[in-house]
Amino acid sequence: MISKFYDLKNLKGDFYGGLVAGVVALPLALAFGVQSGMGATAGLYGAIAVGIFAAIFGGTATQASGPTGPMTVVSAALVAAAIEMTGSLENGMSIILLTFLLGGLFQMVFGFLNIAGYVKYFPYPVVSGFMSGVGLIIIILQIFPFAGLSSAKSTLSVVQDLPRLFAEANMQALLLGGITVAVYYLFPKITKAIPSALAALVIATLVAFFTKMEVPLIGEIPSGLPSFQLGGILEVDPSAYGIILEYAVVLAVLGSIDSLLTSVIADNMTKTKHNSNRELIGQGIGNMLAAAIGGIPGAGATKGTVVNINAGGRTRVSGALHGIFLLAVLLGLGQLAAHIPLCVLAGLLIPIGFKIIDFKGLKHLAKVPRSDAAVLIIVLLITTFGSLIQAVGIGVALACLLFMKKAGDLSEQGLEVGAVADLDDSKPWQDEIEFYEQYKDRVIIKHLYGPLFFGFTSYFKDQISALPKSVSALILRMDRVPYIDQSGLYTLEDIIFDLEKQNIEVLLVGLQEQPRDMLQAVDIIPDLVPEEDIFENIAGSFDFLRKKLKETTKA
Repeated sequence: MISKFYDLKNLKGDFYGGLVAGVVALPLALAFGVQSGMGATAGLYGAIAVGIFAAIFGGTATQASGPTGPMTVVSAALVAAAIEMTGSLENGMSIILLTFLLGGLFQMVFGFLNIAGYVKYFPYPVVSGFMSGVGLIIIILQIFPFAGLSSAKSTLSVVQDLPRLFAEANMQALLLGGITVAVYYLFPKITKAIPSALAALVIATLVAFFTKMEVPLIGEIPSGLPSFQLGGILEVDPSAYGIILEYAVVLAVLGSIDSLLTSVIADNMTKTKHNSNRELIGQGIGNMLAAAIGGIPGAGATKGTVVNINAGGRTRVSGALHGIFLLAVLLGLGQLAAHIPLCVLAGLLIPIGFKIIDFKGLKHLAKVPRSDAAVLIIVLLITTFGSLIQAVGIGVALACLLFMKKAGDLSEQGLEVGAVADLDDSKPWQDEIEFYEQYKDRVIIKHLYGPLFFGFTSYFKDQISALPKSVSALILRMDRVPYIDQSGLYTLEDIIFDLEKQNIEVLLVGLQEQPRDMLQAVDIIPDLVPEEDIFENIAGSFDFLRKKLKETTKA
């Protein structure tokens, strides 16, 4: 009977995958709960609810969901705003939980309205600047807890309060935080059988416990099943509705982006295809239920998903088991967690903050188009020191305006700025017919027409991913591409890299000056595409491939 709904041959892999993902999620759930300002318990509750129900109802079979860095940063900003408005966390809980509930509801609406289809059009500089800003926020807000001190709730306030750090720092906390960071980075060199975050948490906590260090601790975590927490949401003061709607939209949009990016990673690892709309519905259900029990919201967790898949997880049972494992920890070991020092959790979050920062995008700031670099920096600064929702809104609007200006400039220069692509054409051009008829089973020719920019990258990826497996080479005709932005640049890099792994050689034909300069600036040429695979005209690429294919056939 069970076999009709579940293939039992996956049970062993799903069990181990869920167990390992749960072990990885445990220390992070506690740390994110503390950073949110609601306490470690809220992080654990959120990890349980989102972990179980997003897996059951979501659209990615191997997704492990729970609190993530970006979602926690937004939650912390909301908590700070609610406390400022009401005077205390207790008084502000109804505002906070109503926001979390609406955020989950908006995610479900996004899924039903196919909003997932539009998320992919976000420009790379906006996503990069936002994620790097989130990483910086995590790092900055953990500076004082790392030193055993209470912290301000905003990054700007932390920076202004830095003199206190040098005068009042707890040296024992600094030592313990340093041990945590060291174990986090060095433990994988000893063994990867145990997640480094868990090893760092346990080792540093034991050091503090047995040496009786005087450092701030998490404190008591309630044991037993969580209770229903939404009783006061109907009594929220109408003056708070603006903040509630603003943060609910941010949580929904960010949670959707975070989850769908992780879903793509899962697809690449398992060679499957997730259902984007169902994934958003599942995440929304999980976040609504997390709010109902007082937990912080979450999203698809990249690290948990990767370890789940690597440990054998193949179905949504693995993701649900990861949440059930955390529930078992809550019921059985919750009292032990009370002894975990806050500086240890800070020592776990600081490396995570660095991992979120997009160093690739920052490294190429001087090499990508100046408009993209400007958008990335503006979004980064507004995210770190201002409003997260304004950062995204301003970034997208600015990216669109700058691209329209660039398109106008290209038109004035007499360069073609037509439809963004002619990729799905089935008929060869006149100068390709003879070669096409001879090698159509082994060589694919794709024509790019117009700027390769952020509005086109998703479509580009979809078209290339549909290439038949029998193909030996792909020719990209780019003689009608006058301009490539940062999104297009990295998309082209990802596509070429993936095709090279499949032993499909990529030839570029007719590169104009700006695209060639960009490809050389970030070392796609010659590191990924050697000069021998670049041709001024299509005839040269045909001569090259004829010779190569004949040699391959003889061999």
